Amino acid sequence: MGKFYDSIKPAHRAFIEKQSIFFVSTAPLSADGHVNVSPKGLDCFRVLSETKVAYMDLISSGNETSAHTLENGRITFMFCSFEGAPNILRLYGKGRAVLPDTVEWHQYAPAFKIYPSTRQLIVADIELVQTSCGFGVPLFNYVGERDIHFTWAEKKGQDGLLDYIQEKNLSSLDGLPTHLGLQQDKVAETGNEPIG
Repeated sequence: MGKFYDSIKPAHRAFIEKQSIFFVSTAPLSADGHVNVSPKGLDCFRVLSETKVAYMDLISSGNETSAHTLENGRITFMFCSFEGAPNILRLYGKGRAVLPDTVEWHQYAPAFKIYPSTRQLIVADIELVQTSCGFGVPLFNYVGERDIHFTWAEKKGQDGLLDYIQEKNLSSLDGLPTHLGLQQDKVAETGNEPIG
């Protein structure tokens, strides 16, 4: 049976820190828009306080989380145990993307390992925590992290990664702007690089 909490308790934090994978979900306001669910690994999630979390986000083929949180802020994280006692934990809140070379970036980035292909940090203020049994979650053994992304990023090089962002990361599937797209528009309007 599910239980609800208004903040992240020490036991919740301990459970989160033991997990090798989590899932993040966002959605646009439009009823016709696409709901997004993404798996994340790489020890990239941090509990910053009882009501604030963040994760380090790498360049990838889409940027739905940024677009959806820019439009409406809604975000849900889910952690579930694939080993040991069954448990599911969800964090509900309001999220936003934090881009490099901003004041918030310099505030939060020291908590993470930042890679050349780090695109942004996703920071969320948590309003509700839910735990549930997880009896239906199968058992899996954690083997390790993949290195394919980093091999790909190294081959692309910095210029190639910037080109990839321009091609794939400035808007959502539904055409909503991302934080990166909004930043690019501001640069185009003013002719100045954004300042933190």
